[in-house]
Amino acid sequence: MRLTPDAVEAERDQLRERAGVVVPLINDLRADFTEIFETDVDRVSAARYREEVDAVFADGDLAVNVAALVRLLREVDVEGDYPGFVVDELLGRRLAGMIAGGQPLHLLGEAAFHYADVTHHPDDATAGTDDLDAALAAGFQTRLPGWDWTEGPSPFSVQ
Repeated sequence: MRLTPDAVEAERDQLRERAGVVVPLINDLRADFTEIFETDVDRVSAARYREEVDAVFADGDLAVNVAALVRLLREVDVEGDYPGFVVDELLGRRLAGMIAGGQPLHLLGEAAFHYADVTHHPDDATAGTDDLDAALAAGFQTRLPGWDWTEGPSPFSVQ
């Protein structure tokens, strides 16, 4: 795999175009999390998702690493899936955390990935492509605003 600035830009464009798949998955996750955690979590629009994809790819160091993981997930497939599930799970978890941001969001993105991965299995998916969708949804749903606990200063900040 060779990554150039043009290749990274192409990956950004492809992720922007995935809004029709990723945004409904984000909103499904948020609806489930609203119920599970007994809190309100805002829905995400396709426009807001695309803005956040742009923000991720505006950071060159982050962009090249996200692009690499996206390409790996898009290409990985294992006959029978099960023997190779560790590879796609590892890549998906890392991608979700990377997109989500620094700690604690990174860890929350990884945790959300596992939930998304269990609930998302399109019929035409390969071992890596369903994990790619799950990782994008988990990472961006964690990164994007809409969670009450992220909307103000932490009550644990020490002055």
